Amino acid sequence: MKERILSLLIGYILGSVLTAEIIVRGKTGRPASEFGSGNPGMANVMRVFGFRTGIAVLAGDLLKTVAASLLSCLLFPSQGQILVLYAGLGAVIGHNWPLWNRLKGGKGVAVSCMAIFLFSPLWGLIADAAGMLVVLFTGYLPLGAVVITTLYAVFAILFLGREAAVLSVILALIMFQRHYPGLVRVMRGEERRNAQLFNRNKAGKL
Repeated sequence: MKERILSLLIGYILGSVLTAEIIVRGKTGRPASEFGSGNPGMANVMRVFGFRTGIAVLAGDLLKTVAASLLSCLLFPSQGQILVLYAGLGAVIGHNWPLWNRLKGGKGVAVSCMAIFLFSPLWGLIADAAGMLVVLFTGYLPLGAVVITTLYAVFAILFLGREAAVLSVILALIMFQRHYPGLVRVMRGEERRNAQLFNRNKAGKL
């Protein structure tokens, strides 16, 4: 049990490294909270600063998830693949609620996508692809994000065992909680569509 708790902690610590904050502060000298929606995540950074900056944030968020999972497995090799999911869950929690930033983090989409893919490449890839298709066809990021973890939770319940299923349901609940305001805006017709991510405003030229 201690290995699982330590993997969660490793994930939390690495997940708390907000790539968006590092890149935005390096670019402007100001925190990410002062730009766009204020969310320190890939979508907001891409919307404000453009595609390449957004991709840099995405890469950092994916790499920290890989690092957390890899470190957990290297430290506790006898515990098996399940530690990947514990580390991934920890990374999502750290990314969303970092202590150093007064619990103000991102929404954990990229981190969750990588975590489920690392644990189960087949079901993770299917869930990630399904979410991307939802975004492509509807234009709504919150819908795609929720579809990814919800579909993966279904796969985990059916095919991946009880422990993985519990962790996957927790990931799905976290994703729903983080995107609930966006889902409400979708229902009201107020949510921004995906195409607007690629628009640059004056801040994007800084």
